[in-house]
This record gives sequence, structure tokens and C-alpha cells, in this order.
Amino acid sequence: MQNNHIFIHSDDLNQNGYPPQCPFNTSRASRALSTAESMGLLAGDDREVVAPVRATRGELEAFHTAEYLDAVEAAAAGTLDPFEALNMGLGTPDCPVWPGMMAYLTLAAGASITGARWIIDGKAKVAFNPSGGLHHAHAGQASGFCYLNDLVMAANAFLAAGKRVLFLDVDVHHGDGVQKAFYSHKDVMTVSMHESGHTLFPGTGFVCEVGEGKGVGYSVNVPLPVGTYDAAYRRAFDQAALPLIKAFDPDVIIMELGMDTLSGDPLAHMQLTNNTPADIVETVVGLDKPMLATGGGGYHLEHTVRAWALCWGVLCGDHTDHEDAMLGMGGVMMGNTDWFGGLRDRVLLSDAGRRDEVDTAVDATIAEIKRTIFPLHGI
Repeated sequence: MQNNHIFIHSDDLNQNGYPPQCPFNTSRASRALSTAESMGLLAGDDREVVAPVRATRGELEAFHTAEYLDAVEAAAAGTLDPFEALNMGLGTPDCPVWPGMMAYLTLAAGASITGARWIIDGKAKVAFNPSGGLHHAHAGQASGFCYLNDLVMAANAFLAAGKRVLFLDVDVHHGDGVQKAFYSHKDVMTVSMHESGHTLFPGTGFVCEVGEGKGVGYSVNVPLPVGTYDAAYRRAFDQAALPLIKAFDPDVIIMELGMDTLSGDPLAHMQLTNNTPADIVETVVGLDKPMLATGGGGYHLEHTVRAWALCWGVLCGDHTDHEDAMLGMGGVMMGNTDWFGGLRDRVLLSDAGRRDEVDTAVDATIAEIKRTIFPLHGI
């Protein structure tokens, strides 16, 4: 396999995106690409920008029901009965409908499948699709800004190629659609680190959700409390998630890089800087597995764009050199006069006044995972 790194994007993904009033801003991907280019993170023979191939109807039907796909197309055309639409999650504030939506959605989903194909064919070691990560979509229902589950379709492509898949989700919301798709599988391990369902949509993702049948022990959830800060999050990853990932020893890793965990995100309640997702990506890259990374949530536009550009650099393995070279130029490059540290955030000292409470909850979650799931994997 070549050690190539591909950033999957094209100008077509700047067309027919979500309506302006929707918090899911589809311009984030192109802005992340522009930022990465401006920081020199696309220079080099080992990386390139690759245009996505649109997902075919057959690829979509490998997961989604034909009835649901017909309904999405009809909703976009304005011909779907409103009651039927709502039954499939369409036409809600979270999942609006708009003309041209299938053109965008099938291309965004196809971008993740494109990344999987490049990896399967040995043409790339790492692929990044910031337009992907639509982890709430179910086989027959839209949910949480998600219509077509690119992650499930990419995982299915890897499975068809005989690969065992690790899905690591660090979006602030539980990856319920992916978990449900593989809940009885042992050749896909889903690991989701997210704000607890007690305080955040979709209200699922508790430690007790461990899989069923042959899949028992292969659904791993690390719910975290409001106010979770960098050190607590990293402790949860290192002590609860990473040992299970290593024990599973996948052939390939899919990682959802939702950036709604960052402090200041308007739709969630965590207190992370972008150093934490970047450092976790660095750890995962160190496992030396082929890797498909996607976007996901992230509703503070500037924070999300900068974090994705940073993570792209980490995926490529040369971010430190560029960060050192750009130190002090961040405000100039990004138009942000209160930030001067390259792409990385300054250390965030605030923990929303909840450090003791957060530590107690995080340590209890780690202990429960060690008690219930570790033994299933001989840990």
C-alpha cells in the first residue's frame, strides 16, 4: 500500500448544501481545505486532493431501504406527503428538505466510499472526507442532520474486502446509527466517546449498550459529563477506549472527527480545546493502520475549520514542523486577532467550574467499562 494521504473534496460539494438556516454548515469542508492549503499542509508528493465519486443507488441500498431513498427524492421534489415525510424524519428542523439535496447527499456519502476504495485498492494509507460523518442516519430514517450514513457504507465496503473495521467516533453526539447497523457484528467494533445521553441528543450511548448476539462486547460507549475538559477526556480515551482498540486489532480504522466537543460549540456542553482531538488522532495514526477519517458535527464554524485543518496535518504526520513555522502567524492567516498559535488552540484553563464533578463521573465510566467490557476481550 502506498503511503499516500488524500483529502477528498471537489467544487461540486460547494453546491446544493444544507439550507442557510440549518446549523450544519456544508462550507466547512472547503474552508478546511483552503486553510490546510494556506498552511502548506497539502504540499508534498505523498498527499493530494481527490474528487469524490457519487454514491450509486446500489451502494445506498446496501444499507438504506428503497422506500426511504424514494421518500428522500420525493421530499426534495416536493411530492412527498408531509405525514409520511415526518415518519421518516424528513422535514423537521434537524432534517430539512430542499431542492437538490440528493445531489449533495449522494456526493458527500460517495466521498467516504471513495476514500474506502482508495484504501482497499492500496492507493492510499489515509483518506479524509470532511463532508462525511453522518452517523445518525438509520436505514429508513433521517435524524440529527443526517440522511445517508456514509460511515456504514464505507464500513460495508471494507467488510466486503475482508477487512475487520474499528469505528472510532469522537463527535460530541453518540454515533447511534452506526452502532445500530453493526450491533450484532463482531467484525466491526464501534467505539463512541460522547456527551452523555442524559444531557444531549440522541439520548443513547450508555455503557450498558454493549452489542447483542455475536456482537456482545463490540459496541463500546464512553459517555462523558457536561463540562468535560481536555485532561479528563484524554484520560477516558487512554484508559477505556485505547486498550479495547488495541485488543480488537482492526485491519482498518474509520474515525469520525466531529468538532462539537470544542469549547464554545452552540449545540453541546464540553470544554475541549482542539489539542485533544488532534492528540488522539496522533495516537490513532501511531497504530499504523489504514485510516478513513471523516468530518461530523461542529457548529462553531471557525473552530471546526481550524481543527479539521489541524487534524489533516496530524493525519499526514508533519503538523509539528508547520506549527513551528507558522507560530505567531495564526491571526494573520485566519483573520483571528486573538489567536497566535498556528492551528492549535491555547490551553483552556476554564473547566466551567465542574472539575471535581467531571472527574468523578469520568472515573466511574472508566471503571464500569473495565468491569463489563474489558473481560470480554481478555483485558
